Parts: sequence; C-alpha cells; structure tokens
Amino acid sequence: MARYRSIARLAVALCVLLFCLTGYALTWPLRRSIGWTRFFLQWFGEALGLDVRIEGAPSGRDALYVANHVSWLDILALGGATSTFFISKDDVEGWPLVGMLARIGGTIFIQRESRRAARGQVDQLGQALSGHVPITLFPEGTTGDGSKLFPFRPALFASVAPPPPGITVQPVAIDYGAAAAEIAWTGEEDLGPNAKKVLARPGPLRCTLKFLPPLSPSEDRKLLAAQAQAAIEAALGLAPHSDG
Repeated sequence: MARYRSIARLAVALCVLLFCLTGYALTWPLRRSIGWTRFFLQWFGEALGLDVRIEGAPSGRDALYVANHVSWLDILALGGATSTFFISKDDVEGWPLVGMLARIGGTIFIQRESRRAARGQVDQLGQALSGHVPITLFPEGTTGDGSKLFPFRPALFASVAPPPPGITVQPVAIDYGAAAAEIAWTGEEDLGPNAKKVLARPGPLRCTLKFLPPLSPSEDRKLLAAQAQAAIEAALGLAPHSDG
C-alpha cells in the first residue's frame, strides 16, 4: 500500500507542477500578480498529504517571518499560507528543477558561510523587505529533528536591527507534532530518501503554523535572535537553548 500511495501522491503533485508551470508561462506579464507561486506551494503540499492549519495572525506584507526549520515541507506550508519569499543558501540555486522553482518564487540566495559577503547580504535582505513582500528567515541555518532548536544566528538579524520603517519581525513556530521526528530532513540524508518517506506516510500530515506576537524593535541583533528563539521554543513546548 505504501508504494501505491507514493505513486498516487507523486502523480497528483506532478500534475499540479505541470499545470502551474504552464499557467505561469501563458499569463505573462500578469503571472506574478496572479499568485502562481502561492497556488503551487499550497496545492503541491496538499498533493503530498500536507494538512496546514494556522494559529494566530500573520503580520502581512511588510514582515520578516522568523521560523524554526524541520523539513523542506516548511517551504510548502509557509509559502502556501502567506505568499512569503524565502532566504536560502546559494547552493540551492544550482539544484535541478528545485533551483528553477526557487528563482520563480522569488527566493533570495545568500552565502551564509561567507563572512566577506555578510554586508552585501544585509543590504540584499533590506532591499527585499522594502518590496512589500513578506520574507521568511530560518535562522538556525539548517534543519532539526523537532526535539530542540539549534542556536539562532544573530548575524542573520542584522538587516532588522533596527528594522526598516514599517517592517515587523514575527516569530513563527512550525509544528508537526509527534510526526516531526519521522519526517525531519536532518544530517546527511539526501532529499530523495526523505521525500520517499513523506510520500509513503499514511494519512494526512498535520502542520500547524503558529504566528506569535511580533518582536519589539531593537538595535541589538543578538537580543532579537534570542527573543525569537525563546518565543518559538515556548510555543513548541521545547526546552530553552542553553549556551552552557
């Protein structure tokens, strides 16, 4: 049954992909205003069994969402719910098909491991936030298994310390419940085997997006990182991170 379930989900997902790419190509120059990216992420996720629920209120267009990171499914869940753009490591841009879809979706690629590029990344993110489109940042810099959060990187908060005028920094807790350990994409696992596990999983996969109260403006990026992490840990019922 798992094999047939995987084939059925993959077939529906590919139909969604083909439909959206065709529509995107045929609706120039209105394609961005039509919202093809959000439509694709939402329905592609549902085709894979993702059941997204929302708690709290998203801040809207002028927002930097700061979220924990468990799986590639996070992109489908958050993007399908909010029309957000994402910040990603630059190596993703070269991935077959995924890189193309990320570029279509407005992904901002940065060199997270390059200190020399840090200033340019801050400027790049600041310019993106001025475009009145929500941006999502995963400040752990990698995915976890849902049992704890990795330390949030203060350097990634530099563009919002203090935030540009009108920009809200809002923590978002992505909660898969007990299924997080099962579907988490961690360690050295390749995307293919992880996707196979997701496709074969019985029943819907509940993902609750918990939009938490926005952070108070601050010029201290370390404080913003710590406050965002503490808020998400509390929402997920996780033990607070300790530097010791």
